Amino acid sequence: MTTRGPARVHDAHRHLGVLPAHPFYGGPPVNPDTTARATIAELIADLDREGTERALVIPNYGVPDVSASFALNELVVEAAQKDDRIRAGIWTSPRPQDAAATARALALAEEDGVTALKLSFLLGGGVDDEACRPQLDAVFTTARERGLVVHVHTSPGAASDIDQVGRLVDRYADDVAVHLVHMGGGMSGHIKLIGQRFFEWIAAGKRVYTDTSWAIGFAPRWLAAEIERHGMGHDRVLFASDQPWGDFEGEHARLLAATAGTELTDLVFRRNFEALHGL
Repeated sequence: MTTRGPARVHDAHRHLGVLPAHPFYGGPPVNPDTTARATIAELIADLDREGTERALVIPNYGVPDVSASFALNELVVEAAQKDDRIRAGIWTSPRPQDAAATARALALAEEDGVTALKLSFLLGGGVDDEACRPQLDAVFTTARERGLVVHVHTSPGAASDIDQVGRLVDRYADDVAVHLVHMGGGMSGHIKLIGQRFFEWIAAGKRVYTDTSWAIGFAPRWLAAEIERHGMGHDRVLFASDQPWGDFEGEHARLLAATAGTELTDLVFRRNFEALHGL
């Protein structure tokens, strides 16, 4: 079969902003995200080069200083208001010490071009931490009231494990769209999500979505096969590059190969984004 690429590509998850160097894991200060973009002009140039027609853009994060990411919220809103191809995702935090900053961030949800709110437990907090509950409730209440998507990072183990993050789906996804970034995260997350939970949540009426960024090689093909077997989920998967932590060309090639130029290709690269983000 000849693999046919999508006529247009929409990227459901990428970042804007340059972070300070950090001594990760006890090493020297480094900037591993070498393709991070500091300006809107650089971002737009990337979209032009890739042929990306729409993109959800979220503040860059990864260093243990949430102020760096909160400071980029205005930049992503400006980007969305400068170029109609861009939609903005606002950085928030579940941590109680960030409650005031999260409240200021949620005020930006009213701005034109904002379609998502970002949550990550990589920098602290937990789904079942009672001190985090007011911030989580505020994020999901804002999303519910304004029709926004909540993006949640997943990765193996600790507070970002699908065993933990999945409780947000159980708690909130009846009436809020929850996008589980990285398809559950790693080998264990992929197997837990694709092998059982993703399709159970969909069958139960949960508004759950995912993308294949960072996915281990077997996982996108398995997900495509399970979508066909179950006869559902085709409208819940999106292409995402996770630039600069991911790689646009590699992520694009892997998902295109998994969907093999079928109708699912058009859905995951374009139509699901349009439906989810109100286009």
